Amino acid sequence: MDKQDQDKGVTLERRGFLKLGGMAAATATLSSVSALFPSGAFAAAAGPEVKGAKLGFIALTDAAPLIVAKEMGLFAKYGMPDVTVAKQASWGATRDNLVLGSGGGGIDGAHILSPMPYLLTLGVAGKVPMNILARLNVNGQAISVEKAYLAAKADLNAAKMKAIIAQRKASGNKINMAMTFPGGTHDMWIRYWLAAAGIDPDKDVDLITIPPPQMVANMKANTMEAFCVGEPWNDQLVAQGIGYTAVSTGQMWMNHPEKAFGMRADWVAAHPNAAIALTAAIIEAQRICDNPANNMKLATMIGGRDWLKVPVTDIQDRLAGNFTMGDGRVFKNAPFKMKFWAANASFPYKSHDLWFLTEEQRWGKLPKTLNKAAVIGQVNRSDIWRKAAALAKVPAGQIPSGDSRGPEKFFDGKVFNPANPAAYLASLAIKR
Repeated sequence: MDKQDQDKGVTLERRGFLKLGGMAAATATLSSVSALFPSGAFAAAAGPEVKGAKLGFIALTDAAPLIVAKEMGLFAKYGMPDVTVAKQASWGATRDNLVLGSGGGGIDGAHILSPMPYLLTLGVAGKVPMNILARLNVNGQAISVEKAYLAAKADLNAAKMKAIIAQRKASGNKINMAMTFPGGTHDMWIRYWLAAAGIDPDKDVDLITIPPPQMVANMKANTMEAFCVGEPWNDQLVAQGIGYTAVSTGQMWMNHPEKAFGMRADWVAAHPNAAIALTAAIIEAQRICDNPANNMKLATMIGGRDWLKVPVTDIQDRLAGNFTMGDGRVFKNAPFKMKFWAANASFPYKSHDLWFLTEEQRWGKLPKTLNKAAVIGQVNRSDIWRKAAALAKVPAGQIPSGDSRGPEKFFDGKVFNPANPAAYLASLAIKR
């Protein structure tokens, strides 16, 4: 374990956050944490222009940084005591509420799928210019499959499903597989997984959109054969004996970018100090989330009634890196577990945004003529992240100096070199 993995910030215990006998203890402690920062840590400097913002989240484990920042009074610590964090019914609802903005009854920012700020900025999914201020996590999603495919042992190699898919289609059956938002991360992961095995995601199967919290219920109702979503819904599927996890996405691309913290660009432009303050609070929360000592307390917090509303057992194991896949495979302390801070999880690498835009082009969701560098320069605000990291007292050695993580290697041997995305695109057999 390297120094960065060890330096996760203070524990929930040391902050006096939880001596869990129930969430009432959390509420009481939140008041005491707020009392420690009556005027905010930002008060002595040029503080936030506003005291609050309206943020959205989806019921997923990777929303933890926003939940922790709210529950532990970290937004208040950085001078923004009036931040609200409101549950959204779906990624479509998140999009609609971002387009509305808080002035129209919507939200100012959100826990969001990393490509969505680009789709919104470019008018592909609604139209509102957005900024990415931080990445929230790497890894932690999965592709789950119904039990009928167990005989084929379809796991990292989806090719094992081809014969069953062909057989079912020949019998007149529709092969539904679900993701959470067209052009979103889960759409990209399931498309990559299928295409790597020679299965065309647009011709051989039907990709449908289902909100994350409804995935397990839909699989139970036999409306689909596979889905890609974040945790805890894959683990819940296994726990209920409905299906199994074919692959965790970190096995496809180790330490891949996943969710982002996005804000409306007009909000950021009007409140630059507040944007830094919000990001600093989230960075501090990410360091807390990533501390293994906080695992049980974190699972209990985010699983509560106001947040994910699921049993702690559905969250805790995979959060700790312990994966029971449901088909006999078991991984302990897996390196592909969700990370909130380690592996520079929080930093919004522009090279990662370039990969997402290239994949959107691959599937015909964005034009081949798109000036990707220009739109990344508009949307990605790694400059704000660096200012926020300094405010949150992140050690200098944990602040990346560049905006590229360099070449990325995938489970099928493909390599994405940010210096030559066209070569990567040309190397892919299935594309539009």
